[in-house]
Amino acid sequence: MAASTIALIILVITIILFASGKIPLAITAVGAALAMGVFGVIPFASAFAGFSSDVTMMVIGSMIIGEALFETGVAQKLGASIIKMVGMREKLFIVVCVVVSAILSAFLSNTAVVAMMLPVVAATAAGSCGVISKKNSFMAIGFAANIGGGMTLVGSTPNVIGQGILADAGLETMSFFDLTWGSIPRLLFIVLFYATIGHALQKRIFNFEEKFDYAAQEPTDQPKEKRSTAKMILSSGILLLTVIGFVSGVWTVGAVAMVAGLACVLTGCISMKQVFERLDWTTVWVLAGSLGFAAGISESGAGKLIADTVIGWMGGNISMFKLLIIFTILSVIMSNLMSSTASMAMLGPIALSMCTSLGYAAKPVIMAIIWSLNLAFLTPIATPPVTMTLQGGYRFLDYTKIGSLILIGCLILTIASYPFVFQL
Repeated sequence: MAASTIALIILVITIILFASGKIPLAITAVGAALAMGVFGVIPFASAFAGFSSDVTMMVIGSMIIGEALFETGVAQKLGASIIKMVGMREKLFIVVCVVVSAILSAFLSNTAVVAMMLPVVAATAAGSCGVISKKNSFMAIGFAANIGGGMTLVGSTPNVIGQGILADAGLETMSFFDLTWGSIPRLLFIVLFYATIGHALQKRIFNFEEKFDYAAQEPTDQPKEKRSTAKMILSSGILLLTVIGFVSGVWTVGAVAMVAGLACVLTGCISMKQVFERLDWTTVWVLAGSLGFAAGISESGAGKLIADTVIGWMGGNISMFKLLIIFTILSVIMSNLMSSTASMAMLGPIALSMCTSLGYAAKPVIMAIIWSLNLAFLTPIATPPVTMTLQGGYRFLDYTKIGSLILIGCLILTIASYPFVFQL
């Protein structure tokens, strides 16, 4: 049996497992990469190359920095500053939380940002005598983190998987801020939404009783041991230098992130025990496995076979703009039904093959997929930043009612930006 046929069979099985969710994503991703090696589709060295990828190192280093910011109290101080700045005006409070969540998610894991923001909001809501509520704030934070996650190279896992696919294929890769310009209109839209009709609309739709957590009245920035001001400054400085390193290109992004992660440990901002306990190792395994799986699809010729078939159905004369729209719509659908990480692992190699067959640069299509995968607003199940907001007591359709309006606006702006961002 041809290697491309075996790869297609593995692809179909992987899609079914990803969509069903019966097996953990990490097991499915690593299992798919392993199957590519076991059945001779690609050498084992290629199947396991994701574990030593520069992109994987970048994710690990960035997560260590994020956890160090929480451990030293920088994250909690930020939350307290927001409350002090806006006071007890709920609409303004939500808008500021949206902006802060989006900006932080551009430089840190968007999942980690939501994990930081929710306790801060819960504590504020508990002490506001009903003026500020979790149900009007939590979902907005999750949606904003999704938008922010698509603003830079390190904001969310699909971004780094897409970068890894481009790098492994020897093609032009994304710079740190390449994704930013296409994301700014979407950020402005979601801010405008919550500053105008969003707040009133939520009050009408979220007609359930607020879940009040008395424990949340405990100050979130008062740990058992006094925070060290020196460590707060150190961790903040390390974050700043990391961003400078990413932008300047002094080393690879993986090297910059890992040096920063080591600096966090060596300076005592976080201990090695805390690193191993707190890091989201599932993300690391999914990323590494997905890169090996993507290599199998690409190197076996399966991706080209799929691409040629699709091109044959649509006719060979497909413009770049039309190709971008096709992958945008497909990505939005998939991201709202299943894991965005899994969707990137499947769509990336196919997009790569189609671009090669059509003679187009792959980077714009990968960027379009990343932006679209970060528009998972319709359900609470597809992406962790939104799933975590279920703590607000929402019903499933609450996400659809609010998320559909945000999705439509962001989708229109995303497609409308392509001619300008990519100079089509």
